Amino acid sequence: MKTRAFPGGFVWGAATSAFQIEGAADSRGESIWDEFCRRPGAIEDGSDGRRACEHVQRFEHDVALMRELGLGAYRFSVSWPRVLPTGRGQLSEPGLDFYDRLVDRLLAAGITPFVTLYHWDLPLALQREGGWTARSTAEAFVDYARIVAKRLGDRVRHWVTHNEPRVASMVGHHLGRHAPGTQDALGALTTSHHLLLSHGWAVPEIRALVPKAEVGITLDLAPMHAATAASEHQKARRLHDGHFNRWFLDPVFGRGYPRDMLRHFAEREVVPASGLPAVLPGDEDAIAVPIDFLGINYYRRNVVRTESFPEPEDEELWDPSAPLSERTEMGWEVYPEGLWETLVRVHLDYAPSALYVTENGASYSTGPSEDGSVPDVLRLDFLRTHFQQAHRAIEDGVPLRGYFVWSLLDNFEWDRGYTQRFGIVWVDYETQERRLKDSALFYRRVIADNAVPAE
Repeated sequence: MKTRAFPGGFVWGAATSAFQIEGAADSRGESIWDEFCRRPGAIEDGSDGRRACEHVQRFEHDVALMRELGLGAYRFSVSWPRVLPTGRGQLSEPGLDFYDRLVDRLLAAGITPFVTLYHWDLPLALQREGGWTARSTAEAFVDYARIVAKRLGDRVRHWVTHNEPRVASMVGHHLGRHAPGTQDALGALTTSHHLLLSHGWAVPEIRALVPKAEVGITLDLAPMHAATAASEHQKARRLHDGHFNRWFLDPVFGRGYPRDMLRHFAEREVVPASGLPAVLPGDEDAIAVPIDFLGINYYRRNVVRTESFPEPEDEELWDPSAPLSERTEMGWEVYPEGLWETLVRVHLDYAPSALYVTENGASYSTGPSEDGSVPDVLRLDFLRTHFQQAHRAIEDGVPLRGYFVWSLLDNFEWDRGYTQRFGIVWVDYETQERRLKDSALFYRRVIADNAVPAE
């Protein structure tokens, strides 16, 4: 079979996050997601992350699965409340010990750890002090980053400060669909600033503690397509590119917050004409600290036709003409070309020295068949076509260094609970049995060959 070979040294990995898989809730402090899960109707199936995939108890088995797949790297997040139960002050040695053991086991298996410091599970005690709307939380994050970097930095070289600050700020603080579940436009923008500011402050601190550290941030990005050539749809496309992409890309790469977006927010009286009040002198310079790589999470394109803040409701984000057969079970359109578009756009517009696809995957609920296999053909095809677009981007000069499939395991999918399965490994949530899906077996071949089938 004809294949497309990736460059030597290309990193093939898988990704997870702490709250979604770890469980062992009794051995950590509470996070905003624990409280959000208790809110009636907040989680589709009424579930929570207290047990999840029992990864804390089963991490050795999970690392063995990674080794069986031939993964070169594993991107995981550290649970802030597992390390600092109240967000600051007294640290939990057992919590740090868990990540010590996980890192050691990964290295023994020949798997490079990529550590994400924040994947949305803010300690609840900090939320009660104002959460990310308070500048003090950004300061607390830097202290937390120092603790983790000091403990793991002798073995971990690759660090991601934040995962998807757009979702944490806009979906959590304006739309209210994620924790902490507030609906405050100014609070969402303030949160986005403090998340980015804490990133900028943390990067030099990590570098000071970790020899040869490579530090970056992960943004969820999507190409914006206008529904038609009509001027109002083109205007909406530009607006939503500002909301979704440029509001985070521009400050990280030294351009400050987009002026057209500040004008838009001022016109709607979300912020004063003088700008976002949370931005103090020197903040934008701090956010623009040089990074070693940018992580991109890609799942779909957005086809927009309506102006709103911070984004239209989900049914307006994708092309409603896309048939169900071309959508994942999350309802998201399957659009592999959007990965190429996003990688090339970021490369041409912002020129990061290195890029990683830090998440890409699809939700399909295909379960075990009678022979014990899990024939998730749709996910396999989803990955194959997206790998091909990543290869295409490399051919076009994009400095793409690696690719992390989301997700290693079926897990707790935030407000959707356990109704969505993104894993390449099937998890029986009752017995905690794991089974490699056909997509995992396919991925194993891709990794072994460092190549993807051409067709």
